[in-house]
Amino acid sequence: MNKVPMTIHGEQKLREELNQLKTVERPRIIQAIAEAREHGDLKENAEYHAAREQQGFTEGRIKEIESKLSGSQVIDVTKIPQTGKVIFGTTVDIINLDTDDTVCYQIVGDDEADLKHKKISVNSPIARALIGKEEGDVVVVKTPNGGVEYEIDQVRHI
Repeated sequence: MNKVPMTIHGEQKLREELNQLKTVERPRIIQAIAEAREHGDLKENAEYHAAREQQGFTEGRIKEIESKLSGSQVIDVTKIPQTGKVIFGTTVDIINLDTDDTVCYQIVGDDEADLKHKKISVNSPIARALIGKEEGDVVVVKTPNGGVEYEIDQVRHI
């Protein structure tokens, strides 16, 4: 089985969600099911059916998170010596050579990707173009509108 890369922060968020689901949501749903059962006939009891449906979603999410955590390889980029090379977990400042705009991205796992917070998936076209390159290198990212050239300005391990 291939290990899926994940940052320490990504693992921490998944563990927090798992803890929340197991210690707060699961007992709340069990209580809701018990209360709905007390109302009598389960065939026409909407509260019971809603609670059971919610239980199914919660249990599915718990299994999904446990599976992701068991198949993950947590990488702490702060413990890796800085060489100026773009690797998983690094934060990269790139300059669009056409517009001179500077953008900063952190390369993270698929589950952690969040463009609003400037976190891009290691499998995204930009990250794939950047991985393995060094500060000062020019990379071409293939987009639907053609190739866009970026210069790698700075690589940080934060």
